[in-house]
Amino acid sequence: VSMENTNNVTEFILHGLTQDRTVAKVCFLLFLLFYTTTVFGNLLIIMTIRTSGLLNSPMYFFLSYLSFVDISYSTISAPKLIHDLLVEDRTISFAGCMAQLFCTHFFGCTEVFLLVVMAYDRCVAICKPLHYASIVSPRVCRCLVAASGLGGFVHSLVQTLLVLQLPFCGPSNGLDHYFCDVHPLLALACADTYAVSVSNAVSTGLISLGCFGGLAASYSAILVSLRTHSPKGRLKALCTCSSHIVVVLLFFGPCVFVYLRPSATFPEDKVVSVFYTIITPMLNPFIYTLRNQEMKNSMKTLWSRTVRR
Repeated sequence: VSMENTNNVTEFILHGLTQDRTVAKVCFLLFLLFYTTTVFGNLLIIMTIRTSGLLNSPMYFFLSYLSFVDISYSTISAPKLIHDLLVEDRTISFAGCMAQLFCTHFFGCTEVFLLVVMAYDRCVAICKPLHYASIVSPRVCRCLVAASGLGGFVHSLVQTLLVLQLPFCGPSNGLDHYFCDVHPLLALACADTYAVSVSNAVSTGLISLGCFGGLAASYSAILVSLRTHSPKGRLKALCTCSSHIVVVLLFFGPCVFVYLRPSATFPEDKVVSVFYTIITPMLNPFIYTLRNQEMKNSMKTLWSRTVRR
């Protein structure tokens, strides 16, 4: 049976975060501030890295792409959420919902892979400093970023195709979320979603376990290698790695809670999702710059140059 005959639903209604108008107005101002900070903060990082001649190491190359992914990832859901907090009509078309689902998983999974790549980069820099330039060469950096994007594309394509094969017969078309995601959509399908649910859990679980293993191996190797470093070098390495670990925990923790379980929707899902779609992309600029003297000096130089112009 064709998709046109099985899908009677042409649009979905997003229930959003809250139905309380007073709370919605407060959330509107709060999330507008968060999203604005995310865009300008990450754009500042990208501009600083691109214009500075000092920030040419692979770490900053990966950081610039992470900032781009953060802007894109937050833009998928944050503007729609901010808009819906002040309006009654919270609809999204079927095609728009599927596009949002695809882009959310694409940029989310790409960010996960980039975090693993950045952990590997720090591992090589600390454990094999003499061979760092040859191991993490510019060509290798480009290949690692491309592989992260390809991995995110394959994952998001699988997730979207799994949902697209399901029929949505209606009459219910209300999504108990503020953006289109797998679990809320499975709850509306008028078919047995067990196989899709298992496939989703397996796909997400394998990626999560693989990435967690890569992160654990990289940081374990770093900790072992630090025993031979001087106290000053040890402190510098720990400061850099601690920033990465904070980002990993802020992003992985909520994602594991939402996706690594059966396809049941909980009221807490929407609140937890705010962490990895809005808050973590906003915090990344602060986490990666406040304790990085090279970034702060380059930002001051960029600001002075801009004022002079």
